[in-house]
Amino acid sequence: MPVRNNLIGLLEKKGKSLYWLAQETGISYPTLHKISKNETDSIKFSILELICKVLECRLEEFLEIKE
Repeated sequence: MPVRNNLIGLLEKKGKSLYWLAQETGISYPTLHKISKNETDSIKFSILELICKVLECRLEEFLEIKE
């Protein structure tokens, strides 16, 4: 069961962009782009924490398990 993220959905819900998120978190745009496209095998806990803090979401809203 692959784990996927809902970064684009969360950004759309808030009317924000990856560029905005990069500015707010200090995470590089290329890193966020790879995460948003599910093109990474791992994400540091510190990055998950920053993203969830800025988007005001819970980890359960960010990560999804696809069957």
